[in-house]
Amino acid sequence: MAITSANQLELLQTAEAVAREKMIEPELVIEAMEDSLARAAKSRYGAEMDIRVKIDRRTGNATFTRVRTVVEDDAVENYQAELTVAQARPYLDDPKVGDEIVDEVPPVELGRIAAQSAKQVILQRVREAERDRQYEEFKDRAGTIINGVVKREEYGNIIVDVGRGEAILRRNEKIGRESYRPNDRIRAYVKDVRRETRGPQIFLSRTDPQFMAELFKMEVPEIYDGIIEIKAVARDPGSRAKIAVISYDNSIDPVGACVGMRGSRVQAVVGELQGEKIDIIPWNEDQATFLVNALQPAEVSKVVIDEEAGKIEVVVPDEQLSLAIGRRGQNVRLASQLTGLDIDILTEEEESKRRQAEFNTRTQLFMEALDLDEFFAQLLVAEGFTDLEEVAYVDQDELLSIDGVDEGTAQELQARARDVLEARAKAALDSARALGAEDSLIEFEGLTPQMVEALAKDGIKTLEDFATCADWELAGGWTTSNGQRVKDDGLLEPFEVSLEEAQTMVMTARVMLGWVDPTELDAAPEDTDGETGDEPSEEAGA
Repeated sequence: MAITSANQLELLQTAEAVAREKMIEPELVIEAMEDSLARAAKSRYGAEMDIRVKIDRRTGNATFTRVRTVVEDDAVENYQAELTVAQARPYLDDPKVGDEIVDEVPPVELGRIAAQSAKQVILQRVREAERDRQYEEFKDRAGTIINGVVKREEYGNIIVDVGRGEAILRRNEKIGRESYRPNDRIRAYVKDVRRETRGPQIFLSRTDPQFMAELFKMEVPEIYDGIIEIKAVARDPGSRAKIAVISYDNSIDPVGACVGMRGSRVQAVVGELQGEKIDIIPWNEDQATFLVNALQPAEVSKVVIDEEAGKIEVVVPDEQLSLAIGRRGQNVRLASQLTGLDIDILTEEEESKRRQAEFNTRTQLFMEALDLDEFFAQLLVAEGFTDLEEVAYVDQDELLSIDGVDEGTAQELQARARDVLEARAKAALDSARALGAEDSLIEFEGLTPQMVEALAKDGIKTLEDFATCADWELAGGWTTSNGQRVKDDGLLEPFEVSLEEAQTMVMTARVMLGWVDPTELDAAPEDTDGETGDEPSEEAGA
């Protein structure tokens, strides 16, 4: 097939037809044709030549040219496509490095193999352009709901026709045991759009919590308008879900607006989610109040929050325990996802037993350490004293406020407590030195003898050892692994050293050793992520 037979208007007509069919720009198809013809010409004139083809956008005529570039004398590598300044003088009046010499060459005769190769190049370029067009179209639709038609099923995964492309709904993203047949209509959430070698991959989900949030946005105009905001969503797909909402207009009830007249709005969402039961909960800034709402329909007696550990204890009446936990722990699990806290549920009886055990432990501590009788020790615990440090260093007026305690008794109590603490500190210091702890660590401000002993037992015996520690190694923290929060115990956690205090001590040690320039600390403070400072990876934490 001669190239001259293709150098007519039908070349442009073909490009326009292909572009129209694939919904891409005709210019991209013409550029692909130019590239394929240039490759065919190289196979005829030589692969080392720089052959270029230009197709006239009006007439369709193809012009073949050979291009040679002027380079430095010692930089010539390809003699077919490069030449020196001296070699270029017969062609150019004043040749300079970088100039190009363009010569027109005769069109090539396209044989069967060359024509097939040119066709493959065009198809490849068209496919790439089509993929780019699909990616650009769908990349901004991530996080939205899309409607499609089921094309086929592959190993449990559903391939969905979404108009100008195909999307995949993986089997673990389907609700329960959903099954679809070809040509079924389907609505799903666009979870992710990724550019991959085989084209843009559009991943759908019907189990993602945001799918339910987007459905409510479609059914409740107040959410779409921003009057009501969805603050949190937790789902057990196909079974039960909780959604927390807040209204920015005092005249609008967020729960009532989401439920709708006779439940019409929420039922529309429930129908799309295969009958999933939905609890609509009013969101509250106060975590305790929010959690009480989240655990509905169970009644809550008391809430105790440990913000540092990210945990929360909920006390419920004995008869409400099973309702609060839910079937297979579903209710408390969804409430935990909604609040972002680990929730421990105790009955009133269990909490009473625990408090009694703590009371007895502290009573025993004061009896043994301060040589007190049981009644007096219980009196101290009842007044809120929890350890020897409080007794030893509290303002004496607080001891005098206890019935039956005069000034002499208060002084005696504090003297005994201080003697015990000093003896314990000396014993811990002797133990730390025996373990090899050096003075640089012992004398470091902020570390008590007991802390130094704990560090020495773990092999941290010098200031250099201490400076290499991460803050979470000292203060402890929490790591999320496989969706579960895992506790990382810290070496100094028993001494109630916070993450910020550990961070400050480590940085101080590094400054003292000259590892860190103190002037850089304010400019580049160490980052923390709200759980642990230099937190380990999920694998390390697990």
